[in-house]
Amino acid sequence: MNDSQNEAAKGKQRRAKKVPKRITESYLKNVALWYMERYASSAANLRNVLMRRVRVSSAHHGTDPAEGAEMVEALIRRYGEAGILNDRLFAETRARSLAARGGSARMIQRKLMEKGVSPADIDAALEAVREEGTGELDAAFRYARRRRIGPFRSAEKREETRDRDLGALARQGFPFEIAAKVVDAETVEALEAELDFASGA
Repeated sequence: MNDSQNEAAKGKQRRAKKVPKRITESYLKNVALWYMERYASSAANLRNVLMRRVRVSSAHHGTDPAEGAEMVEALIRRYGEAGILNDRLFAETRARSLAARGGSARMIQRKLMEKGVSPADIDAALEAVREEGTGELDAAFRYARRRRIGPFRSAEKREETRDRDLGALARQGFPFEIAAKVVDAETVEALEAELDFASGA
């Protein structure tokens, strides 16, 4: 066993021996603030993060998880009232980020649902993205550019990779009509002209 394997094994042992802390309001607050400093979060997602700690701690110490759940709910409510947790803002920020990377409306909707965002906040986020000019064709263009597919491929490879490129866009949630328009565009410039026309530029 080499040095790096030894270090990895020791790290696993340390983690395995780490005793879960007892759940207190102060502990949950510290975990919540630590998490939110590093990651944007919806209320439901933060609740899940904190409840995982509650379940592990309760199983180890034999405490009532319902007491921890009450503390979690009080914390979520307090942060919501203070504006620290704002699902509408979280959804819009996340939707813009995903759209900028070439995320389809369907994919954005799925990602936000996974974070526990309400249908109303998801609809508002998607509407905000549309109002800012990022439609499905624009998002598909961004995805194709990032992945170098369709007109971003070399001309000699386009025919043999057409089905693969269509599949890549379909897996991202783009409808066939949009995927085909991107993949079958003669050139990048032609696709950009299509985008300008669609946006009314």
